[in-house]
Amino acid sequence: MKKITKLGYLGFILFAASMLFPLNAEIKMAAIFGDNMVLQQQSDVAIWGWAKANTTVRVTTSWNKKNYSTKSDGKGYWELKVKTPTASFTPYTVTVSDGKAITLNNVLIGEVWICSGQSNMEMPMKGFSNQPIEGGPEAIVTSTNPNIRCFTVKRASTSAPQEDCEGTWEMAGPATTPNFTATGYYFGRLLNRALNVPVGLIHTSWGGSRIEAWMTSSSIQSVIADVEIPATDADIKSRNGTPTVLYNGMLHPIVGYGMRGAIWYQGESNRGEPDRYVELFDKMVREWRTLWNVGEFPFYYCQIAPYNYGGGLNSGFIREAQAKGMKTTPNTGMAVLMDSESPDCIHPPKKKIAGERMALWALAKTYGMDKIHYRSPEVESVTMEGRVAVLTMDIPGNPGLTTYGKEVLQFQVAGNDKRFYPAKAAVAGNRIFVFSPNVEKPVAVRYCFNNTEATEIFTVEGNLPLSSFRTDEW
Repeated sequence: MKKITKLGYLGFILFAASMLFPLNAEIKMAAIFGDNMVLQQQSDVAIWGWAKANTTVRVTTSWNKKNYSTKSDGKGYWELKVKTPTASFTPYTVTVSDGKAITLNNVLIGEVWICSGQSNMEMPMKGFSNQPIEGGPEAIVTSTNPNIRCFTVKRASTSAPQEDCEGTWEMAGPATTPNFTATGYYFGRLLNRALNVPVGLIHTSWGGSRIEAWMTSSSIQSVIADVEIPATDADIKSRNGTPTVLYNGMLHPIVGYGMRGAIWYQGESNRGEPDRYVELFDKMVREWRTLWNVGEFPFYYCQIAPYNYGGGLNSGFIREAQAKGMKTTPNTGMAVLMDSESPDCIHPPKKKIAGERMALWALAKTYGMDKIHYRSPEVESVTMEGRVAVLTMDIPGNPGLTTYGKEVLQFQVAGNDKRFYPAKAAVAGNRIFVFSPNVEKPVAVRYCFNNTEATEIFTVEGNLPLSSFRTDEW
């Protein structure tokens, strides 16, 4: 080993100190700000980073040639807001300087959405091992589109909120799209086509994660008083399930980035606690809205698909809990995936329907296309006419519902004894007539209320599936 002289040792110390305490640090942007990024249109969007301590930072935006300035704090952190114009396909630049300038190139102004959840959001367009995306190869080779861009937050599980994350903005194309979130890509692609504006997707998800991992300690403790919050990284028992750890590592670094709304695909890991999930979901969504401080932004999400879990609580209960989210949490909408046709794989290959059904919610409720058919029907009323239960759905009777000529096999009815029997069903307009010869006076109806069965009933307009449901609370 080479001997270090006294002078060399002193030089080493000074070098190390310069790494820890950069006296003349150059501008460093938070990772979410970079070449190819998409900024939310017609907004005051936040931009932040680090510079020399206690110095003036200037930001110049090429779309309006306007200069903005602020002063960094004692640790060099700075933040300011800039005004963005109407969306366009014109590439712009953002220049940031504290005496030495850096320029962010090929910046577009458009619509930005956060994409989060567990593995069904994380699943990339190239698929998982032995688990392909239906239509993925064709979608990838035809994906060249510089106006769809994705930033994927690298996995990080931490006990303390992080200032920054790792990731880069990438433009859609055969070389990059294979690694995009498939659900998010199909969501963004439909928005891009329908709105004719650039779309930016910020993807932050982790397979197998529990909802508690995406929340702060205060919001979790308002639901679970005795929850254990890790004090140090050594206290993290599950990298993707321990409360707060993914919020700290993968959401906190991007909180405040200008966006329109969020999409969410999660729930499998919380399947055993449906009642608690309703509260946790509501708390999480409201907390994210508080943190972003841009109002009650839209939050659209996927109901988990039928799957053979092989034990534990029937997943009909967690799907029911997810459906309740639309009632308890304002400005939300749920994409029903009861036709995923994947009872033996927890990652349904039909990610196109997942992404596009959330996009329909966004187009109708966020972007004003209120004439399109965007949501699955729900039970509006139940009446008992002798031995027949009559369900009326909350959609117009014309064109109503269809079974595509197939027999309906997944209904069950029960009387006061709470014993459910298979039932026959007929569909007419927006009504469903359900009958079992074993139940003289029906009082409750269930449909696909189990782990694996797929829906048989769809809306004529929109081809959207009926969710599993029950009319009882037993």
